[in-house]
Amino acid sequence: MASIRKYFRTAAAALALTMMADGALAEKVLKLGTVGRLGMPIGDAIDQALIPTLEKVSGGKLKIEPHYRGSLCGEQKCGEQANQGLLSLWTSSTANFGSFGTELAIFDLPYIFKSIEDADRISKEWLSDRQCKLAAKTTGHVCLVVYSSGGFRQLANAQRPVHVPDDMKGIKWRVTKSPIEYTLIKNWGAVPVPYDWTQLYQGLQTGVVSGQYVAVPWQHIAKLHEVADYFTEIGGSWSGNQLAMDVTQYNALSDEEKKWLHAAAQAFGDRVSELDRKWVKDGETAIKASIKEWYAPNEAELAKWRQGAIAAWIDAKGTFEPEIAERILKDQGMDDFIASLKKAGAL
Repeated sequence: MASIRKYFRTAAAALALTMMADGALAEKVLKLGTVGRLGMPIGDAIDQALIPTLEKVSGGKLKIEPHYRGSLCGEQKCGEQANQGLLSLWTSSTANFGSFGTELAIFDLPYIFKSIEDADRISKEWLSDRQCKLAAKTTGHVCLVVYSSGGFRQLANAQRPVHVPDDMKGIKWRVTKSPIEYTLIKNWGAVPVPYDWTQLYQGLQTGVVSGQYVAVPWQHIAKLHEVADYFTEIGGSWSGNQLAMDVTQYNALSDEEKKWLHAAAQAFGDRVSELDRKWVKDGETAIKASIKEWYAPNEAELAKWRQGAIAAWIDAKGTFEPEIAERILKDQGMDDFIASLKKAGAL
């Protein structure tokens, strides 16, 4: 039975690697499923960097067929469909990659990065490559690159200025299904309320919830600043995303084809980072022009926000390597946070 399943999975994988005759040459087409779209960093970087770079370096022998806006599948489902051989490449948040393994969970730890610049630098220098290689061994997917989609989440609420965690006490705060986010919001003093993204504007407008913790560009797109106009720039949770390929299909590529694919993925990562920073900046500028307050805590206040994140690290133990997390923090000069984590038994 196992051999039969393996046969059909391999056959399905072959279908995802579409072959089209072109004279004496055959071009291989990789089907890509993504919730990204043109007009936003992920979609534009696919269109401007991933596709043209792969065609250029391969001389047209290896191409990508993109399917945007979740037209084929949502993030987790795209990963499942890749494993079934229905598509080859897919994108998702690092959090949703967690459905297949914990190797990218380290990117989701609160305050693992101090800034967008630090996140991009460390990811590109070594962390993305290291964690993706680990993921290839255990998850059924070859993660090609990790990148930002919206920078950091920032707090916004409809009730009052929030400068330190105590200011959140009693406010009903929308959370996703993420255990880390639930723990963060609870430890910061607010009342965590699981609430659907598509209903969030109305929920904030009617008072069902009064706060949310979402990356700024997404807040701007959803116009959440119209109904929650007290912002607090605490950072903390980085909006990591990844581009991956099903491991069976990846292993079926020649060494040359793999080299082409990695070159295209690197170009995609560079371009999406560039576009994402502009996306974040434009969103912040637009929001700041129309809200009551945008507050940036000082270092002493940020230390209080980080202190509230320690329980989330404790809850996440076993999903990340402590020595790697410490290396990341030390690289950013976060010795005080390291000491706090170790004292609490989180690191």
